[in-house]
Amino acid sequence: MTDFFAGIAPLRYDPEAETDLAFRHYDPDAVILGKRLEDHLRFAVAWWHSFAWPGTDPFGGPTFLRPWFGEGMAQAKLKADAAFEMFAILGVPFFCFHDADVRPEGATFAESRRNLEEIVDYIGEKMERARTRLLWGTANLFSHRRFMAGAATNPDPDVYAYAAATVKACMDATHRLGGENYVLWGGREGYETLLNTDLARERAQAGRFLQQVVDYKHRIGFKGTILIEPKPQEPSKHQYDYDVATVYGFLKDFGLEKEVKLNIEQGHAILAGHSFEHELALAASLGIFGSIDMNRNDYQSGWDTDQFPDNVPEMARAYYEVLKAGGFTTGGTNFDAKLRRQSLDPEDLIAAHAGAMDVCARALKAAAALLEDGALERARAERYAGWDTPAARAMLEGDLAAAAARVEAEGLEPQPRSGRQERLENLWNRFV
Repeated sequence: MTDFFAGIAPLRYDPEAETDLAFRHYDPDAVILGKRLEDHLRFAVAWWHSFAWPGTDPFGGPTFLRPWFGEGMAQAKLKADAAFEMFAILGVPFFCFHDADVRPEGATFAESRRNLEEIVDYIGEKMERARTRLLWGTANLFSHRRFMAGAATNPDPDVYAYAAATVKACMDATHRLGGENYVLWGGREGYETLLNTDLARERAQAGRFLQQVVDYKHRIGFKGTILIEPKPQEPSKHQYDYDVATVYGFLKDFGLEKEVKLNIEQGHAILAGHSFEHELALAASLGIFGSIDMNRNDYQSGWDTDQFPDNVPEMARAYYEVLKAGGFTTGGTNFDAKLRRQSLDPEDLIAAHAGAMDVCARALKAAAALLEDGALERARAERYAGWDTPAARAMLEGDLAAAAARVEAEGLEPQPRSGRQERLENLWNRFV
């Protein structure tokens, strides 16, 4: 046990609370569309931002002085103690981690693997006494200098082998802890210039690596979902996993569209030039929606600032698409968000998550009310109603000449119809 969060009681739902260490909108037991709110949202805490990030930025060193910062196993276990204390305070059902977040780096790969196995045993013991489970694990294949030219896409086959060994160890750890998903986060799977890059070769390596990951999943009997997280411009100029559409094409090329789904981050969607709801809707329409990383960007910075969400209308659009897709199965809402480097206190870490959970709860409840009302879906169905007629279906199934023949035979002179965008925006705003 630690005393880092000493004096902070477990958060409760209290709409009239005068403290920011309470939930005003997130009642985990509230039933929305026939399901508990906790089961809709499936909140997870990100181990890396909450417990491993020291508060650095490109112009300054660490600002956070956490008692568990250090390289030994004792510090790693103290970090785990603090993590589970925070999970209990927040009442979150899940957490997520990279291998480098939870274990110290060893002098050799074998030592790093042993460190991971030891800390996984320790975390497993804590999970037996807690209600918080593992949403997903992943491997850090981007921070160490060995991965400066990529992991699966690296021009050096020895680095590919090292990446494979790292992923295998992390998949084993995720499986051991009962994780519901395993994420591949391609932080260095891209390139800066074609002057030194064989794009076709690197893309083929990435595809083969993912096939090997899926094969290993089945070999060890892991029943969770394999997820890819699309990433534009972070940090490579050209990423092979730029957005949902790019990743779907990649999966189709390598025969993996039935095996792999997507973990979609709000900040990455914005950097790709999309809205979050666009990426979610597209993934759902392609059958590859899996999970979400919930955060926000500073829209003036042009970078992924990983801030906690604070925009209810924006999040409501996202959760509307999640609900339309049938909700989460193995996925959930992971707060891939970090404190601002001036937010030094333990209470800041709790309050940031509490506020974000409230924002998401308000957003999901608004989205559910609009979906239950049905007015938006009826308006959308009405707009496309003409396609439900036998003649329209026959035209779509026929050939171009037959469609063209209708124009003169029926004297068609179609007139534009209003898209009613502003009226539908007004409808939306009545609910948020």
